Formats: sequence, C-alpha cells, structure tokens
Amino acid sequence: MKNLLFVFWMAMSVAACTPKAPPCSDCGKPAGPTAQELKPADPLPPADMTQVKMEDKMEQSVAERAIGALLTKHGEQEKERITRGVLQASRLWDVRRDGNVKVFEAFCVEHFVPDGQAREKLFARLQQNLEILLGHGARVRLDLSVPVQLDVGEILPVDKLFAEFNPSAHLQEDLYANKLAFVTVLNFPWYSLVEKKAQGATWTRTQWAHARLGDVFTSRVPAAIRQGIDTAFAQADDYISNYNIYMGKVVDADGKSLFPADMKLITHWNLRDELKSRYADAKDGLKAQQQIYSIMKRIIDQSIPQAVVNKGDLTWNPDTNKLFRDGKEQAVTAEPDTRYEFLLKNFRAVVAEDAYAPNHPTYIQRVFDRDLEYTEKEIEALFVKLVSSPLAGQVGKLIEKRLGRKLMPFDIWYDGFKARSSIPDAQLTAQTRKRYPTAAAFHADLPRMLGQLGFSRDKALFLQARIAVDPARGAGHAWGAEMRSDKSHLRTRVGKDGMDYKGYNIAVHELGHNVEQTLTIQDVDAYMMKGVPNTAFTEAWAFIFQRRDLPLLGVKEGNPLKDQLGTLDTFWSSYEIMGVSLVDMKVWRWLYAHPGADKAQLKQAVLAIAKEVWNQYFAPVFGSRDETLLAIYSHMIDYPLYLPAYPVGHVAEFQLEQFIRGKKLGVEMARICAQGRLVPDLWMQGAVGAALSVDPTLAATEEALKIVVE
Repeated sequence: MKNLLFVFWMAMSVAACTPKAPPCSDCGKPAGPTAQELKPADPLPPADMTQVKMEDKMEQSVAERAIGALLTKHGEQEKERITRGVLQASRLWDVRRDGNVKVFEAFCVEHFVPDGQAREKLFARLQQNLEILLGHGARVRLDLSVPVQLDVGEILPVDKLFAEFNPSAHLQEDLYANKLAFVTVLNFPWYSLVEKKAQGATWTRTQWAHARLGDVFTSRVPAAIRQGIDTAFAQADDYISNYNIYMGKVVDADGKSLFPADMKLITHWNLRDELKSRYADAKDGLKAQQQIYSIMKRIIDQSIPQAVVNKGDLTWNPDTNKLFRDGKEQAVTAEPDTRYEFLLKNFRAVVAEDAYAPNHPTYIQRVFDRDLEYTEKEIEALFVKLVSSPLAGQVGKLIEKRLGRKLMPFDIWYDGFKARSSIPDAQLTAQTRKRYPTAAAFHADLPRMLGQLGFSRDKALFLQARIAVDPARGAGHAWGAEMRSDKSHLRTRVGKDGMDYKGYNIAVHELGHNVEQTLTIQDVDAYMMKGVPNTAFTEAWAFIFQRRDLPLLGVKEGNPLKDQLGTLDTFWSSYEIMGVSLVDMKVWRWLYAHPGADKAQLKQAVLAIAKEVWNQYFAPVFGSRDETLLAIYSHMIDYPLYLPAYPVGHVAEFQLEQFIRGKKLGVEMARICAQGRLVPDLWMQGAVGAALSVDPTLAATEEALKIVVE
C-alpha cells in the first residue's frame, strides 16, 4: 500500500501511512509509496491558525480585487478557473511570510495562465518536476530504511534514527516559500470529492490529470508535525517488526513443544498463518492452534511475559502463562501495555495535524473522505451488510461439518476452503525452498510466473526489469517506485534454508502489488494519474495474485467445486477482516472521544470494543461471547486505520475475479490499471462495469452454499 501517504506527498499534505508504505494484507508490511500521496489534503486557511493574527490573513476583498484584475486581462471565459484558483490561493497565503496584499495581487496577475497551449506546457513542467522530487524522495527513504527493513546484518542505533528521518519534511514549506505551490494552486485548483463524483464521469483524461494536480497543495502543515508523525509511525513499526515469538520455546502442560525448535513467528501475521496451516495437521493441529490462540489473547491483553517477546531464553506455557528455565519456574513480568502505548503515540501524533486540516479535521476523516474517497459511514454500511448477513451462520455450520467439531474463536481464520489447506505446510515448504533458495531465485522466476498469469513474454520481461526482490527482516512488503526510471521493491523473508511456503505465499501477494505499482506508473497517460483509487484496490490485485500461488508453484487444483469453495473462502475472509476493521474504526472514535486517555485506559477500551463487535456479529455464529481476538492485528499499532482498506479490497477483488474469469489476467490487469487514479466507483465502472458492492459476494455465496454440501 500499497499506496503511501508519506515520502513526498505526505510531506506535501497528509499524515497517514508511516514512513513506510501501507501494509500488506497478509504480510502486514508496507506496499510502498504510490500515488495515494496525491490524495486531496485540506484546502483552506494559512499555515498556523493559532499564531496567525487576523490582520495577517488575506481578506476577501483582496481576492476579489485580484479576481477582477484577472477577468479584465483574460475575459469572462476564464471566470470559473480564476475565481476558484484565486480564492484557494488566498486561503493559503500568509502575508507574514509570502508577502503583503499588493504582492499577492501582483503574483496572481503575473502567474495565472489562461487555458490553452501555455497552460498545458505549465502542467507538463510541473508534472515532470514533481516526479523528480517525489521519485528521488522515495528513493532516499527506501535506501535509508535498508538496514532496518532488510536482512543485511546488524542494526545499529543510528539506523533506526535514519529510518525515522524524513528528508522531505520541509519540502512543502519550501515550495510554498518559493511560490511554486501557489503557481500550482492558482492554475490547477482543487475539486472536492463531491465534485469529482458528480462531474468526473464527463471529464477528459486531461481534466482528470489537472484535478489530481490540484490535490497536491491544499494545506500548510508545519514540518515539525509531519516529522512527528513520521517518527511515531516509524517507532511503532520498529516495535511490531521485532515482535517475534520463539515457537520452539512454547510448550504444553507436559513441557512438550508442538513447533519446530527454530521457528520464530512475527505477530500477528506469522502467528495467524501458522494457525491456518495447522488445519492440515490431523495429529497435533488443533492443539497447536489452541496454543497460538492463547498467545494472541495474551498479546492483546498484555499479560504476555516481557521475557518471551523477541527472546528465546525461557520456555513458556501460554495457557497457564508460566515461564521455565531448565524446568524451574521463573517469575513473570508482563509486557507493560507497550502495545497500547505505541497506538496512543500514533494518535497524539496525527491529532496534531487536525488544526491544519479544516476540511477534514480528524484523522478519521482524512483516512476515509480524503484518502479512501469513501465516507466512514459508507464503509461501515458496506461492512455491516456482510457481517450481519444470515449467510455467516450458514457458512459457519458448513465449516463445523467440515471440521467435525463446534466452531472455536480462532476459526475466523478457517482455511479449509483453499486447496492448500489439505496439503501439509512442510510439503509445500519443501517445494518452495528447493525452487527459491534465495531472493534472487524468486526474481529470476518472474517471467515464467507472469507468463503463466497471462502476460506476454515481452510484458513479463518488462515487469521483471522493473521489480527488485529483497530479503526482508520482517514478514515482507512491497514498495512501489515513484518515478518511472526507478524500480518497485518486493521484500519477503527468506530463511537460511530458502523461502518457506509462508514467505512464498507472501511474496506472491507482494508481487501483485509490485505488478500493479509498475503498470500504474509505466502505462498511465499522465504521471499525475499514477496509481489506483486507494490502497484497497492495490490490495485487490495482491489478493488476486495470492489466490494463484499454488498453480504458480505447479500444484494443480483438481477439485470441481474450486470456484464455489473460492467464493466461500472470500466470504469468510471478508467476514473476519470486516469485523477486525470495525474494531479499528470504533477504537479511533473512542480515542477522539477520550483524547486524554492513558495507555491502560486505551487497552481496556480496545478490549471492550473487541468484545462488543464480537458479541454483535460473531457470537451468534460461534456460540461464544466476550472474545477479544478481533484486536490482534498489528496494523492497529503500526499503521492506524489501514485495516478498512483490506475488506474493501476483498469486495473489489471478488468483482474483478468474476469479470476476469475466462479471460487472461495479464491482459485485463494491464487494461484496467491503465485507468490510473480515478475516484473508486468510476474506476470500478471502467474495470468491470459496476460500482463497488458486497451484493455480488452475497449472491455468489448463497449459490455456493447450495452446491457445496457436506
């Protein structure tokens, strides 16, 4: 995400995704900076609303005089553009720093460019130079993060400081100071989401590119606040990236471990994936899942011993929460609510931007209205329609029959509808380690994989040349290029014995991101249109790739019901992640309602909210109440409010899959990605001929349940 709000555009406008890119659905790690950094920031007043005196603000009469002068010079045919551009520029102009009213009026007269060839030349130059700034800024951030994010040796204390550093933090201020920002605003003004939705269908591609340029300079957020957000998010990411559990030290009541001695799993991604893989283990699978479930709950409520976080010195029974050294019980010191301390730090960092975002004065509004370009209410209604569907109970009953037991809370991650669920993880890992002993081996195999997905040989080689594969310290992520001369980066964990199946599965997911990132910068008709509508749509492509991981590995899916089983898997996955997302959304509402809360109060609120969502939408299906499991996702800590993008991605994925069925994925993906960053529903109309909706998923699930009978 994956569409990043950092690197350059974060420096220009928003505070969102971290100094990394948006995290991936399965790997949880960033997808890398993308055109989402171009999302509309907040078009209105001057820089520091608390310090600028009334006499320092631009008066309406000044803007009116400038508008009059420009109308006299250029005529009534330019009235709409002149009025919009001058008014927006006047609201950003600070007479203390930018010049007095006469300077403003003279600036408008000098720099307004009438529609026509001269304006197109200006657009081309601005677009070209923004690509230079954004592209090189992203490259600097990427390179500075290498020691922290890649498995390349020891991490020095200074490496973390470099990873937190944003060299573009002052770029916005500089571009306002030298008036380039005002040239852009004056000639390419901002259009609201309402206007884009109402008018966008009739806009030409050029008009859309102009509108996206208008999204760039719409607020003046102090560099210190932007850097503060970068720092808070980087510190949270460092905490999560090093939150590993040494599974070989996890034991049962008899002191026996059900996991390989050298297994180290990052929370929550690897813990969840290990739990999923154990559905194929008829012997110890259920016991292993129950232990992982206990570990997750102790992470959530912070009763987990500090001594087992990223350490393997002691053995630990998570059911009893007892520690042992050489068979002797040791004292337990719980993790001191560190998880919630980082969430609270993120909240306080982003809230500092609120005063500079009058059109979207909360982080919640910036994430939904501005970045996803759906309102929070629209997203919540989408989720509630699916999670409250009676189909959840019917699918749950089917899962119980397949398992031969009652549902347990961790069965929200039931993986039995996938073909791989019947194949032992060790068998798949043997294949992946043989084929991919190094990250370089995975890169070398890209042309074959992409060819199998329907890309022509030339297109596959084109994509391979623009995607780098790196060994990650964490679970993995994808980082997109921000200039056409650069590469996208696929980062996945590769062990000393090669890439295990979990790493491969994540790598295929990330490959979906990288292919999208490459197509949407290389094949769009204007750089300002690069990317997809929001992070959910790059997730959709990643899901589509990930579902094809076994065929790409040479494992054939011979089940005649694979399409119906795939539909049930999509429904159940959506059901789970929508519940998780509703928890995340409600937590942020609580934070805004309780801005003075401490970490202990926040923890109790998260636990209560997780239980509330569970009891309303999951307890009727699972038969158990007051479960906290929906609060396990690490995204809540190191990438706040990114979670809702995943279920939106699932919904989009299903509609895309239905449309692509029977066609070549590579051909259709290239066509659809060439649309670039339209608003979401227009993009979906162009992609599949319909707006985003859960109705196709629900209808297909109902039909699948009629066919898949146990």
